[in-house]
Amino acid sequence: MGLKLENVTKAYGDKKVVDDISFEMCKPGVFGLLGTNGAGKTTTIRMILGILKKDCGEISWNDKTIERKNVNFGYLPEERGIYPKIKIYEQLLYFAKLKGMSKKEADESIKKWTEKLKVSEYLNMTAEKLSKGNQQKIQFISAILHNPELIVLDEPFSGLDPVNTELLKNVILNLVKEGKYIIMSSHQMSSIEEFCTDILILNRGKTVLQGNLKKIKEEYPANKIELSTKTNVDKYINELNLEIYYSKDSDYEIKIQDEEQAYKLFKLLANNDIQVIKFEIMKPSLNEIFIEKVKK
Repeated sequence: MGLKLENVTKAYGDKKVVDDISFEMCKPGVFGLLGTNGAGKTTTIRMILGILKKDCGEISWNDKTIERKNVNFGYLPEERGIYPKIKIYEQLLYFAKLKGMSKKEADESIKKWTEKLKVSEYLNMTAEKLSKGNQQKIQFISAILHNPELIVLDEPFSGLDPVNTELLKNVILNLVKEGKYIIMSSHQMSSIEEFCTDILILNRGKTVLQGNLKKIKEEYPANKIELSTKTNVDKYINELNLEIYYSKDSDYEIKIQDEEQAYKLFKLLANNDIQVIKFEIMKPSLNEIFIEKVKK
C-alpha cells in the first residue's frame, strides 16, 4: 500500500535530471524530498502527479501504476498558482469542481478550510489584494479542499509569518492523523526535521542520502555543545582548547570532537562553581548533514 518509486529516471536530451531514484511511503505521514536548486525535486514531483512522463522505472500507488484516475492528489506548487484578478471564492469553487466536487460539497469544504485558516473574510476579494502569506494559505486550501489521499507540498511555509506558520503546521499534523500521505519539499530544514520520519536528498538528479531521519542522525557523532551560563566562561573553554562556533553574552555553541570533551568541560565548570543554565550535547542538524552530503 502507499506510494512507491522504483528506479525512476527522467532525461532531457543527454542530461539526466532524475537519475535512477527509488523510495516508498508504506504508511501515512510526511516524507521529506530535499535537494539543492535544480537537483530534480520538482521533476520528481511532476512525475509522481502525472504531469510529466518518466523515461523508465515504476511509480505506483497502492500497487497500481500511478494515474490521475486512480489517485486523488493535492498539489501545492512553489510558484503562485492562483489568479490575481479573480475573487477567492470563485477560484476555490473552480478548483473544487475540477476535482469532481458538487457545488454543495465545495461550499461546505471552502467554509470549513477558510475558517480554519482564518481567511474567510477574503472570499469576495481578488487574490491580488491579499498579502503573500494569505495568498499562500488560499493556495494551500485549493490543494486540500477535495480531501486528497496524497498531498504534495512544495515550500508550504513560504511567505508566512510565525503565527500563520504555526497555524499551517497544526493543519498538516491533523492531516497526518487523518491518514494522509504527504510529500514535503522545503529548504527550511527545521520544518523537515519537525515533520518528516523519512527523507531523500537529491543532488544533480542522484540520491545522495535517504532513509529514516532518526537513524541517519544516530550514525553521526555528537559535534557540538549548546551552553548557557550566568557568567562568561571563555577561559574554561580555551583551557580545553575547544573551538567556539558562536557566543553572545553567556550563551555558547562549542565545537567538540566527541562526547568525552563535553564531559570534561562540564566537570571543569562544576569544579569552579559555575552556574550552568543549559548544557546540551548535540548531534549534527539536518541542515549540517545536507550541506555535507551535497558538498561531497
